Amino acid sequence: MVSTDGRLRRREYWHLPARATRVLLATSDAHLLSEVARTARGLGLVVSTAPDLLDLDDEDGGRGVDRLFRRLARELTTAEAEDLRVATDPPDGGPALAARLLTAPTLAVELARRGVTAEIGLLAEAELWSVYQPIVRLDDRAVVAQEALLRGTVDGREVGGEDLFFVAESAGWLPRLDRIGRESAITGAAPWLGDADLFVNSDLASVHRPEVSLAGTRQALHDAGIDPSRLVVEVGEVSAVKDRGHLFSVLEHHRSLGWRVALDDVAAGWSSRSLMAIVRPDVVKLGRALVQALPDEGARTMVRSVVEHAHTLGAQVVAEGVETERIADEVTRLGADLGQGWLFGRPVPPPAARLSAGPSR
Repeated sequence: MVSTDGRLRRREYWHLPARATRVLLATSDAHLLSEVARTARGLGLVVSTAPDLLDLDDEDGGRGVDRLFRRLARELTTAEAEDLRVATDPPDGGPALAARLLTAPTLAVELARRGVTAEIGLLAEAELWSVYQPIVRLDDRAVVAQEALLRGTVDGREVGGEDLFFVAESAGWLPRLDRIGRESAITGAAPWLGDADLFVNSDLASVHRPEVSLAGTRQALHDAGIDPSRLVVEVGEVSAVKDRGHLFSVLEHHRSLGWRVALDDVAAGWSSRSLMAIVRPDVVKLGRALVQALPDEGARTMVRSVVEHAHTLGAQVVAEGVETERIADEVTRLGADLGQGWLFGRPVPPPAARLSAGPSR
């Protein structure tokens, strides 16, 4: 849907839980289960117990369950909320009940989806769209790429991507929002991108089965007529190091599709250098904090080290957070190839981005 301001928006449907009158809570922690049972009885719920399981009935039309959820949100630790599985208004026995329990969310996720621990309206009521920030070649300031960033609009106010992704992660919807972000970036850029590259962010932990999880992104590229080699997928360091086996599997699939890989927010520590050598990214993005510490001599040494190592691996280097001419001169002298930051342009909706898109590298 194209709005009156030219932004290509999409509204998604997120299934929010209805008020429940029966709840099953499962955990192998007997002490935790007994504490929840005590709290439930104190709130007037009918409690039946079985090994590793509580069966709660609410004779107050679901208001008692609502009170229980709010109470547990205050009293349980994060680890305890993650250890409890919750099935609301479950089927009566048999394979359907077993299947429901196997796929039941954690209490932490259930509380987020009910808006108890997260402002779920930020996501459930948002119109989603992408803004784009230019990436320039430092030697001549030509725009060679755009980085897409997801935004939302709720009741006329703009919501940043960090808030959207926080809510999505809390509610167990991060894989879906990650996919929406990639596809929104491609669709929104298609009419005006020209020959520039398109950088998109992705949490590799959200890509469970690459062939399935990335199929929509592949189709969006095809429909947009964007050559796969112009898509650069940004991988954050934190997500990248959690499961290296999964990391390699996903990156191998990216490259089999012709996509390139950028390692985001790289600093000069051992973990960064080690990960660069393992991932062998096509692009290395210097972390904003490191770039903005310039002209500190220690920061210079670190930037120079990362740039030299990246170039040894055949990767281009993007300096993020370039906001002044002084920093632009610094990173250029230190060997960075590309720059990104407010000096070159802020994230803007597609119509404004169309005017600033320049020739390819």
